[in-house]
Amino acid sequence: MAQINTSSNSSDSVGTKFLALISRVFIAVVIPLIAFAVIYAGFIFLRDSNAPKWLIALVAIVWGVGGVGLLFWVFNGIVERLPDKWTQRLQPFVFAGPAIAILIWYLALPTARTFWLSLLDRNGTEFIGIQNYVAIFTERLMREAFRNNLMWIIFGSTFSVAAGLLIAVLADRSKWERVSKSLIFLPMAISFVGAGVIWNFMYESRPIDVPQIGLLNAIVVAFGGSPKAWFAWTDIIPWNNLFLIVIVIWLQTGYSMVLFSAALKGIPNELLEAARVDGATEIRIFFGIMIPYIRGTLITVWTTVVIFTLKIFDVVWVMTGGQFGTEVIATQFYRQSFVARNSGFGSAIAIILLIAVIPVMIYNLRQFREQEAF
Repeated sequence: MAQINTSSNSSDSVGTKFLALISRVFIAVVIPLIAFAVIYAGFIFLRDSNAPKWLIALVAIVWGVGGVGLLFWVFNGIVERLPDKWTQRLQPFVFAGPAIAILIWYLALPTARTFWLSLLDRNGTEFIGIQNYVAIFTERLMREAFRNNLMWIIFGSTFSVAAGLLIAVLADRSKWERVSKSLIFLPMAISFVGAGVIWNFMYESRPIDVPQIGLLNAIVVAFGGSPKAWFAWTDIIPWNNLFLIVIVIWLQTGYSMVLFSAALKGIPNELLEAARVDGATEIRIFFGIMIPYIRGTLITVWTTVVIFTLKIFDVVWVMTGGQFGTEVIATQFYRQSFVARNSGFGSAIAIILLIAVIPVMIYNLRQFREQEAF
């Protein structure tokens, strides 16, 4: 009799485990499929629906926020039903998983596809190896673009950072600090295309017998000079790029100033006062105390502006379209990819631009790590 009961209990235990396994499989497979089906149905509705715009907007909000919440709830529920050992291992990926998936889908996979296209011909059909990369370093306009980007890095980033730091130091001692900083930061609210249009009027050139509407030429004519077509002035190429670089300095100085101002306010006043009591001049305090104290911020701002200048496009395209010796890497990428329809060459330029940015980003991340920013 005891043997029969033992056998019965054993079979019940096996049945219970089997049902538990089936339920786990159901939860792990069917519920995620349902969740993805609901999210996909929302995507199809948003893409193809002719419903009123207010309804589409409402569904987009509910679908976007609710969809993310639904996925998190489903996967977190699955992970929490696993043994504790696996729960601890997998649960961080439930939180980081969506971000990782977005990075893979929108960054890693397009990068891999772009690299593959860079090994193909202009139509993306025939494999030609590294010929596009050889052409990048031998083609005249690309050499011009590399030279100009180097000028943007040297002059654009350096003067943006230097001007921002100088203004931050001086403005902190002014009773008009808030007003002056607001005015200097104001260009950051302007788009790069808008800034290009504004500065086009600054550099506008008209015949000498016609009133000048360009500020720079109006000043030149007022002092008895002849108006100049500043960008087409062949005698100063490639230095005509400096007229474009001034625009980005004007835009980025406010960004640098705000970050430097915040860093400078973190310097203990006791340290500065002790230096002054010891007879240190303001210049010595600046180079001996302020610069070392905000060194991390200084490097971070400079590398950020360098990355930006490497990718500069809007200002150049609006002002000159890359003519008169002002081509940069990004304008060449646009021209080859979307004007000349040379997908292979354009993709190779994009990969070269990515490679150029990566070392600066790595250096920036190392600085963050040293400062225990993350």
